[in-house]
Amino acid sequence: MAKPLIVSIPHSLGAAEARRRIETGFADLTAKLPGGGGDIQQSWDGDRMTFAALIAGQDIRGSLDVLADAIRIEVLLPGLLGMLAGKIGGKLKQEGQILLEDKRKG
Repeated sequence: MAKPLIVSIPHSLGAAEARRRIETGFADLTAKLPGGGGDIQQSWDGDRMTFAALIAGQDIRGSLDVLADAIRIEVLLPGLLGMLAGKIGGKLKQEGQILLEDKRKG
């Protein structure tokens, strides 16, 4: 049974810029996760991206919602990956914060 992992990452970019950065950087972000770099399919419906990936032989599905002041990622981690939810969630948040960092700040 898949274990849900939910990560919220605040930002100050506005929804349009946050979405642009996610569109261009999502593949790089997922490649940095444990077992990352697998085949990733993604599609957008408004400000919601759904994705599916085959990572370390595991079928992973989830969604990412772009909000004006945060992004919310929900991932279903199957089997053994569910036991790594804390590590995966921490890395996802860390890399997501780098992707969404406001470069205008001094």
